[in-house]
Amino acid sequence: MKIFKKIALSVAAFMVLLLLGGYLYFDKKFTPSENTLNVSGVAQNIAIHWDSDEGNPHAAVLVPVKLKGIDRIFYMQLDSGSPSTLFYRKPLESIRGKFQDQVKFDEEKNLISLQFSIENMNIASKGFELIDYGSIFNFDSTEADQIIGTIGTDLLEKRIAVLDFKNGMLSFLENINEEGFETFEFKKRKILLPSEVENKKLKLLYDSGTSGYELIMNKEEWEKYRIPGGNIKKEKGNSWGNTLSVISAPAHHTIKIGHSDLKLSEVTYIEGTSKMQNFLMKSSGMQGMTGNKLFLNHKLILDCKNEKFKVE
Repeated sequence: MKIFKKIALSVAAFMVLLLLGGYLYFDKKFTPSENTLNVSGVAQNIAIHWDSDEGNPHAAVLVPVKLKGIDRIFYMQLDSGSPSTLFYRKPLESIRGKFQDQVKFDEEKNLISLQFSIENMNIASKGFELIDYGSIFNFDSTEADQIIGTIGTDLLEKRIAVLDFKNGMLSFLENINEEGFETFEFKKRKILLPSEVENKKLKLLYDSGTSGYELIMNKEEWEKYRIPGGNIKKEKGNSWGNTLSVISAPAHHTIKIGHSDLKLSEVTYIEGTSKMQNFLMKSSGMQGMTGNKLFLNHKLILDCKNEKFKVE
């Protein structure tokens, strides 16, 4: 009997260590790297540029930027689903070919050291990550769709973001009057907004990378909130080069974000996400995602450092 007890205790201890090891592995995997941004100055009332995709006029928020030493406007996507600001290798290689002194790669570590600016705000790091993404930069084009990188929530950790979608303006500030602000979770540099639909409380990831969608949920919840018999729209989505199936349907609800009531006219679910992405969603406690479309007639203010926000 004592032998069996010892075996049982050994098995239990092994399972605890296995679960703990698994938790530590995933916790480390989804913990963003250290915020290495050096930020000075502010940017006020920058015009928002929208990237469109297959009839979706609000597919992404593009921010005009300048690279230090290069007298030209480039564009980066503002993606609150990305915890770190990063650059795309293919366009940066094109730019480096023309401006070698201004753009320096660390090929061994796959990093890039540079400084860029948004109006009067300067952002610099010796260790921006490079990802194998994007396309060769066309210097003869003036179109805003030639995107060189992604601005992540590491910048929002350094500056208060004022996303005035109603007036098409964007600001990054050091201070703001926070009367009437509410709290939200800023977990592993992910923005989790308190929400409510049909008296059901939800924790929604604000991911501006899913810009053109109002509310993304799992298929079961999608079935609950869509209008029965409504026209179903199917699109192809792109997640860092991976193709996803995006299915949307009309809805007619009011969604409360904080204390503000917003009109919910469409719900969406996505097929093709990886098991790892699904695990991340569940482990973070979030029950859905929202992009920019829900806020098009509003102003969204995010103070990630102090975990305060407001919808006007």
